[in-house]
Amino acid sequence: MICVFIPRRFTSGVFIFSDKKVVEGLTDESYMRKALELAQLADGWTSPNPMVGAVIVRDGKIVGEGYHQKAGTPHAEVHALRMAGKEAKGATLFVTLEPCCHHGRTPPCVDAILDAKVARVVAAMEDPNPQVAGRGLKRLRQNGVEVNTGVLENEARVLNEVFLKRMTASLPFVAVKSALTLDGKIATKTGSSRWITGQEARLKAHRLRHKYDGIVAGIGTILADNPQLTVRIPGENFKNPVRIVIDSSLKIPSDAQVLDQTLASTLIYTARPPAEKVEKLESQGVKVIKCPGPGGRVDLNEALKDMFQRGITSVLVEGGAGINGTLLDGKLIDKMYVFYAPKVVGSHLAPGMFAGSGVSDMKDAVLLDKTNIEIVGSDVLITGYPVYKEGAACSPDWWRN
Repeated sequence: MICVFIPRRFTSGVFIFSDKKVVEGLTDESYMRKALELAQLADGWTSPNPMVGAVIVRDGKIVGEGYHQKAGTPHAEVHALRMAGKEAKGATLFVTLEPCCHHGRTPPCVDAILDAKVARVVAAMEDPNPQVAGRGLKRLRQNGVEVNTGVLENEARVLNEVFLKRMTASLPFVAVKSALTLDGKIATKTGSSRWITGQEARLKAHRLRHKYDGIVAGIGTILADNPQLTVRIPGENFKNPVRIVIDSSLKIPSDAQVLDQTLASTLIYTARPPAEKVEKLESQGVKVIKCPGPGGRVDLNEALKDMFQRGITSVLVEGGAGINGTLLDGKLIDKMYVFYAPKVVGSHLAPGMFAGSGVSDMKDAVLLDKTNIEIVGSDVLITGYPVYKEGAACSPDWWRN
């Protein structure tokens, strides 16, 4: 039997109950799944930190819960320990990531766990941060705390795929989002693309924007659609990502909506910019970065390195076939969100999702791994991770297990 009480959530991120939850017969996986659900509440808010949730259980009762809300604020374990109070003594702590053991913007969570005299810690996975990397768990064991790891590890790794890449590759996590007709077109032969998908899919796309640090578009998209590249979700709290425009020859018009810095900040990567236009854009608060590559075009690999140095750990690419194709050819895409609408436009002149060099033989096609299919209104969303051929200069398997 499971007794469920509806929680009242405060801005602290801690769940307060009118009574303690009595949960009989639940396994470590069940409590860890609850911790993962708590961690998910902070999606989009913790960058560059990971999302972490924690649950404290004593004698079959959940006595404490919490999640990390924002970089620089208390970690999930601290919220849960505060809620549990004296009942944390002798309890089990379930946490989605190894507790930290170093001084950063907050004190080490390991110290708080030991002070509370928690008897057992179950962590979904070790922290890939070199400052932690197993040392937090080791210190707990050395002080008599029973430690178990690996419970729902795959789910925990996917939850923090951005953080994992940041720690292992020093590059932004690159996700590509596109809306296609059933015949694989992102626009008609005349360039018309509004709207391919329905309202529900467009709302979900805005929620995706909130998840990422930056949103990338090519100059072709800016010229064709003049998008704001902001998040617009009625009645919900959200943040706007940095707008990032790839514009090799700085063709961006002065009335482009992405130049309005009252909505969000904007970076423009260019290869051969006219000096006078750079000066004008920067006087508006826009940052212009020269990043020349072959053929007088922006070197996207170097641009991604620069983004990472600026603290942008993840980007959502909403570009056209050109930028998508360049990223695919360069094996720079980590994840794809592809919305399919039940529409057909026809014509060999209508653009598809990818241009670029492509492959010559079907056996060389890029496969999507860990695919997920979701119905969104009248549309279908396919999510997956590109798997590049062995020996390719692709991202390491930082999220796979």
